[in-house]
Amino acid sequence: MDTAYVHGYTDPETRRLGDQADTLAELLHAGTAYPAGSRVLEAGCGVGAQTVHLVARSPGAHLTAVDVSATSLARARKQVRGVDFRQADLFDLDGEYDHVFVCFVLEHLPEPGKALAHLKTLLRPGGTITVVEGDHGSAFFHPRSEHAQAAIDCLVRLQADAGGDGLIGRRLHPLLTGAGFGDVTVEPRTVYVDASRPELVAGFTRDTFTAMVEGVGETAVARGLITQDRWDHGVADLHRTAREDGTFHYAFFKATGSRT
Repeated sequence: MDTAYVHGYTDPETRRLGDQADTLAELLHAGTAYPAGSRVLEAGCGVGAQTVHLVARSPGAHLTAVDVSATSLARARKQVRGVDFRQADLFDLDGEYDHVFVCFVLEHLPEPGKALAHLKTLLRPGGTITVVEGDHGSAFFHPRSEHAQAAIDCLVRLQADAGGDGLIGRRLHPLLTGAGFGDVTVEPRTVYVDASRPELVAGFTRDTFTAMVEGVGETAVARGLITQDRWDHGVADLHRTAREDGTFHYAFFKATGSRT
């Protein structure tokens, strides 16, 4: 399924994805390690930002990483070795795997439940799926800013217009159970940032979240979702949260399930 990736395929977006993956590696990947010899599918690997960490934590696993974008795959191949990269639509995937890993993919799909149901057919009985998604509705910050919130709302709107859901994190449990997975568990993985955590101020508040919002500004203004002045004010206020007296909060959701 070739969906419209609202963030684009630019060099800055590639850097943002890498910054995000590296900054949040422990938060997102803690508890995920696959046995040596197991067959693992990463569905929607993009530029390989998460693939790097999958390989590092499960060096003996046989990892197949698939994405629909040839541009993204070319970048992925440059930064990680020992992975079977394949270009394919998610719904065209076949084979049998012991484990499936999906990170920041369902939010871009118009039918995430259907995608999960198909991925379930690729798992051997007893195999597991791990899904990680964000939820832009979990972003709150100090100083509070209606302009910053309006900029975030533009991102959510653009993603919805493209067929995705920037608020999908809160839906993971019903999506996985609806797709027929058993033993479904979901837990929040929360990022809280203040001046005592300078690595997160730079790596998450500024280079991941604010950069993500900034990246859709031209489109949001062009489509009349917000004025240029209000957009600039909102982005400036997001950057303001990264100053000495600012704070930022965001929740990712990590779900696991099995094919019974």
